[in-house]
Amino acid sequence: MASATLRYRNPVDVRFGVGALALLPEVLRGRPAVVITFPEAEATGLLPTVRSLLGAQLRGVITDTEPNPGVAWMEAHYADFWSRYSEAVVVAIGGGSTIDSAKVLLSRPPSGAFAETLAALRAGQTPPTAHALPLIAIPTTAGTGSEVTPWATLWDRAATAPTKLSLHTEALWSEVALVDPALTLTLPDSVTRVSALDALSHALEAIWNRNANPVSDALAVEAACTMIASLPRLLADPRNLALRTEVSRASLLAGLAFSNTKTALAHAISYPLTLRHGVPHGIACSFSLPLVWSMAQGVSPSRDAVLAEIFGPQESNPSGALRSFLEVVGVDCSFTAYGVSAAETAEILRTAASGARGQNFINTQL
Repeated sequence: MASATLRYRNPVDVRFGVGALALLPEVLRGRPAVVITFPEAEATGLLPTVRSLLGAQLRGVITDTEPNPGVAWMEAHYADFWSRYSEAVVVAIGGGSTIDSAKVLLSRPPSGAFAETLAALRAGQTPPTAHALPLIAIPTTAGTGSEVTPWATLWDRAATAPTKLSLHTEALWSEVALVDPALTLTLPDSVTRVSALDALSHALEAIWNRNANPVSDALAVEAACTMIASLPRLLADPRNLALRTEVSRASLLAGLAFSNTKTALAHAISYPLTLRHGVPHGIACSFSLPLVWSMAQGVSPSRDAVLAEIFGPQESNPSGALRSFLEVVGVDCSFTAYGVSAAETAEILRTAASGARGQNFINTQL
């Protein structure tokens, strides 16, 4: 009997390395650009550098993106964005929230109104795309992998039941990703830590995943091993560019891995912790990783073999080893640490297992 055909696809042109930001004029190829970035980009010197690189090609700048971008922000910006920049290349420079904001802005439905996109997302449908602008993504954090994935997150806080909305269309693939580890040198330790933990979650979630394939496995294992080896050292030496480069590389590889698999149970668990308890995403999706690993262990020999590459086959308790690593970098792995009661924990686990991300998890007997 023939084995199943496996597929890996990622169309993003990735340029990785210290100094990659300087390639922006080259990849723009003379086209006009609108820059979407974060409020501190001016003060850090990043935005002046970008202005110098682009010169007359720069048509405008949006600097007020917010963490965990919400529906209200998008409603306030969408129409004006399209009235000003309908012929521009979108250059998103920032963390995952900034890149996600840019992705939602650049995709236009047939009506031209954001309300059409929002209605589809709230109904659990894929919004139609009549036109989309090209995207060049330049991450300034090492964690989300949004520069190499085809989806964006939007938080619907005003809904009757506040929820996370996920936009996923072919239009959201970046044309080019410029990954310059030097851009992460000014990150506060807290952002370095939560971003890196998000990337570690992406890597592990790509392995205990029903959509895994040999390419995503190779990327995910390298990402997880690199992050586990490098993050504690980076937190102790945050100005070390070599370590920044390793952590950025791990984040990129994790992004390339889960761009094909999507995430799984740990991410499904994370959403109510962020919405209800304000837990930063990188912590919310990583604190449960040891628990989820223990649930994955023994379900699939092939998945166990790949997971064994993380800590080595000599490690008899890999979920315990992961818990120890997380404790070293300051993560408490208990639900109670984040104000979640036993009853709410049971409800979160039950809901997470039945949701779309939970269904990607290899253990269906939860």
